[in-house]
Amino acid sequence: MDARTDIKSIPLAIDLDGTLVSTDLLWEGLFRLLRSNPLILFLVPIWIASGGPARLKHEVARRADWDVPALPYRDDVVGLIRDERRKGRTIILATGTPKPVADEIAEHLGLFDAVIATEDQGNMTSRNKADKLVELYGEAGFDYVGNSRADLPVLAAARQGTVVQPDASARRWALRNDAQRLVDEPISWRDIRKMLRVHQWLKNVLVIVPLMLAHEYSNWTTVTQAIVAFFSFSLSASAIYIVNDCFDMALDRAHPTKKNRPFASGRLSIPFGLMSTAVLLIAAFALSLFLPVAFTGVLAVYLLATTAYSFALKRMLLIDVFTLASLYTLRIIGGAAATQVDVSFWLLGFSIFFFLSLALVKRFVELNDRGLQVGRKIEGRAYRGEDKAIIAMSGVSSGFGAAMVLALYIQSDSVAGQYSLPWLLWPLAPAILFICMRIWILAYRGEMHDDPIVFIMSDWRSQAVAAIGALLVVGALVL
Repeated sequence: MDARTDIKSIPLAIDLDGTLVSTDLLWEGLFRLLRSNPLILFLVPIWIASGGPARLKHEVARRADWDVPALPYRDDVVGLIRDERRKGRTIILATGTPKPVADEIAEHLGLFDAVIATEDQGNMTSRNKADKLVELYGEAGFDYVGNSRADLPVLAAARQGTVVQPDASARRWALRNDAQRLVDEPISWRDIRKMLRVHQWLKNVLVIVPLMLAHEYSNWTTVTQAIVAFFSFSLSASAIYIVNDCFDMALDRAHPTKKNRPFASGRLSIPFGLMSTAVLLIAAFALSLFLPVAFTGVLAVYLLATTAYSFALKRMLLIDVFTLASLYTLRIIGGAAATQVDVSFWLLGFSIFFFLSLALVKRFVELNDRGLQVGRKIEGRAYRGEDKAIIAMSGVSSGFGAAMVLALYIQSDSVAGQYSLPWLLWPLAPAILFICMRIWILAYRGEMHDDPIVFIMSDWRSQAVAAIGALLVVGALVL
């Protein structure tokens, strides 16, 4: 039998990034480093200038803290490797990833006979990888599984090529050469929706609060400004969610539900996320040009605060929840700036207490769901198992503080001058208490899994209480 027709004599080379794992380890490593030290960003151009992509990869691989078992391995590719090993084939991991990381992955899986990876000289991708495989096994002396444009020279030199979740160039190559496509699932609108977290846009309805309290809802110019502000905030928030998800990929993979997020699962690539972030931010600031310049300033402060939260503040005890509460309040201030409506001390005081309570709910739920023992921390957070009691106490107290501020506002002279029957507003205080206490009871029961703001806006009981409150406000105003 001709050795070239004996499948056992044809080694199978497997690419790593985007093929064996549904992520790019260089990009992921960069985000891991930036998460721990943002100043690393200034070293990246120096590394590239001094040694090109190979130097960059080595520096990132050397510094990044890799959790190899938690990487998003493609089951289809791992299954293919196991099937081919049973046939007696030699399996090679051929990757541009630095060799120490590639060796660690190969050792973890225990499925590879050899590793070809980036070492001190040369970046083992594209033509370099093709030349190395041809040098070792001859032209058309190996089969190859890859996924991207960089793999085209290797696929062309192989006896038989297979593409996995191919990019546009690799997909065209596969169609021209009638090659096998192991996984080929195009990006869906569901992926985009999950990336943008459209359901979280509900939070930005807070921009209409100043307009409503100033009773300007019949002014179409003001209403239009509020709508534009809503979309500007929403696009900005989605951009920050994408960046935050890129930073938190490793943490999300350890979470029972967050592991299914588009970037943690590998459904979407980091470069796609960064491109989407740029488009969203450009669109958000373009919309802000139709609003007063003060709104653009508030939007910029919001983006700076959320970026600081993603980089560092979310890992600081209590600073994280106060930042979250402030971000909710910034939405209200942004709405006031967009509509040029004055925002009162009473509204800001109420919002700080109310949203602090909801931010503490989020931390309590994280601790409760993880079932952490005393002394154990949530990874990526500053809270330990024994903090549940004080978090709950502080959160419930903040809810009562919000109700107290509301009650004092109802009794103030400013209300007496705006409403015909201000006494009709008094049920609003117990209504706020009902919403806060119900959320905390559900959190204690382990039945609170959504973001509290999203929960309030989607829970029919909370909606009913809010509707009754709106009717009371209208009644106090017009009767």
